[in-house]
Amino acid sequence: MSSNEATTPPGSTGAADPATPGRPAADRITSRDVARAAGVSQAAVSLVLGDKWRGRVSPGKAEAVRAAARELGYRPNLAARSLRMGRTRTVLLVVPALTTEFFARVYTGAARVAAEHGFGVVLYPSPEGIGPARDPFDSAAATLDGVIASSMAAEALTPLRAADLPLVMLDSDPDDDRATATVNLDIADGVRQLTGHLAALGHRRITHLAADVRSWTFEVRARAVREALSRVPGVRLRRLPAALGVDAGLRAAHTALTGPGPRPTALLCDDDIIAAGACKAVRRLGLRVPEDVSVTGFDDLALAVAVEPELTTVRLPAEEFGEAGMRALMAALDGRPAQAPTLPVELVTRGSTAPPADAPENAARPGGR
Repeated sequence: MSSNEATTPPGSTGAADPATPGRPAADRITSRDVARAAGVSQAAVSLVLGDKWRGRVSPGKAEAVRAAARELGYRPNLAARSLRMGRTRTVLLVVPALTTEFFARVYTGAARVAAEHGFGVVLYPSPEGIGPARDPFDSAAATLDGVIASSMAAEALTPLRAADLPLVMLDSDPDDDRATATVNLDIADGVRQLTGHLAALGHRRITHLAADVRSWTFEVRARAVREALSRVPGVRLRRLPAALGVDAGLRAAHTALTGPGPRPTALLCDDDIIAAGACKAVRRLGLRVPEDVSVTGFDDLALAVAVEPELTTVRLPAEEFGEAGMRALMAALDGRPAQAPTLPVELVTRGSTAPPADAPENAARPGGR
């Protein structure tokens, strides 16, 4: 019997599970049983369940094997497989923080794919945010098989890189060759969709409430905002930094709406949390969203539909993002080329945006300024 097959407990007769006549008990299902049920060889079962079937087993037979394994409740002997392959079957997912649900969704997607391959995922919020991430173990090399890092810079992972583990970066600079693979969202296209929406509504006085965070993703957003709006005649673009928080968004929006010059007709926010603060600032100044000021977000968190009016924003497919990152890492661990896709994003138009008011008093300051 091969090392990846379940063994029959001492003293067992090997009889069928009495609850299912003719079928072996769940703890005695072997790859031979799966092969017999799927009508394929044991070698094909090993290839499919080890995710090494592409180009060696037809898609139809691969699906038949997976279906048979599910139906029989087959559980491979992961401990034996890990010893044989010299793996811990554990992956580290590093994120800057757990302050938004975006990273929780990334984890959900990554863990789903990892489980399909018999891997576990340890979630590690870096104590330094996007800054240097310490090795959370005495030796990452002895504890982990690979690392996925979301919205971090590769140099922030130097202690982990010293372990010489495969590293997949998410939402990071694709030109950084220190990563094994980089999977990104099409952030620039999301910005183009958002700015195009505001321009089409007629907005020409736009303030960008930009996340005050030094990271690749926010640099991309700032650059894309400038480039997209530079092509729209008559646009007056202003940029104000804001920390990632509701209160910070409120303060930045208050400054934008009460500062010198004509009042902006739209506040373009780098994420939904800043946008929620901006909506509060608009209301506290006795103005209305969107009649007086349009507000947009980015991410499409649950918060986007908790505020009133609901936020126009850009939806980021966070779970699919995590899935793609984990697939890339699994490929690298199997010695296959790691796919590094750029996932599309989607503009979601809701009630927080409308054409700017045409009334002459639209440019007046709150409080008569």
